[in-house]
Amino acid sequence: MKKPLVGALFAVLLLGAGVAPATAATGHEAASPTTATGHAAASPTAVKEKARPKAVNFAGTVALSNCSGSVVRTPDSQPGDPALVLSNGHCMETGFPGPGEVVLDQPSTRSFTLLNASGSGVGTLRASRIAYGTMTDTDISVYELTSTYAQIESTYGIKALELNTAHPVQGTAITVVSGYWKRTYSCNVDGFVYRLKEGEWTWKDSVRYTSACQTIGGTSGSPVIDNATGKVVAVNNTGNEDGQECTDNNPCEVDENGNVTVREGINYAQETYGIVPCIGTGNKFDLDRAGCALPKP
Repeated sequence: MKKPLVGALFAVLLLGAGVAPATAATGHEAASPTTATGHAAASPTAVKEKARPKAVNFAGTVALSNCSGSVVRTPDSQPGDPALVLSNGHCMETGFPGPGEVVLDQPSTRSFTLLNASGSGVGTLRASRIAYGTMTDTDISVYELTSTYAQIESTYGIKALELNTAHPVQGTAITVVSGYWKRTYSCNVDGFVYRLKEGEWTWKDSVRYTSACQTIGGTSGSPVIDNATGKVVAVNNTGNEDGQECTDNNPCEVDENGNVTVREGINYAQETYGIVPCIGTGNKFDLDRAGCALPKP
């Protein structure tokens, strides 16, 4: 999670947007992790890169003015429900929500460029509201659109991506799909972070990628797709850029005992299975539903 890039003219021209992309991660090569005391930490267990069983494409992803995102549904979403777009909390047009802040059912007219399988923009979708957004415990924003799933499929021939209902699994082959840059990153789930701390914010049970996923600015909010199922298991959000400890743009890992580990050049995502129990009839967020553990306002 990083501040938007300023003056990136090529990025502005790419989308005709008024702002440049938010930086989600670093392009530096991964380095050996170091602990807070400066001693070398044990290298993470190597995870063998797995061949993708089928191609993951751009269909259903979107480009925001400053980030990436995707049209998503739960297993219980209906064709006539207003469609949802998933991105990061730090990508909201209202700015970064502070620690403990939750945005719920706030009006929005934000627009999104919908992409087809090849990454071409096929149309513009528009939000009616920010259904949910936060950077506390996780880093997500979910927009409710003025279009239904049925309308999007009928007009553009594109189906929404489905949110997986189970916790991701270590070693899973994944693809981070950036609608902003029309670029994909393939790697594996390296492991999970008890607490990922960056500046003022702390995220729980984050996904750590293997080093092959060198995501860059503008990939914030990209869906992380399980290659085997095609379902969304996480949303890309940050990476350690300079090897600093727990600062903005340099998240650190904190374990159950408070030990801090820094992994320069390694990138992270926030799990999305916990969103599913919080969405009820009509695709409406209900934070009091059984099983919903998202932070409340």
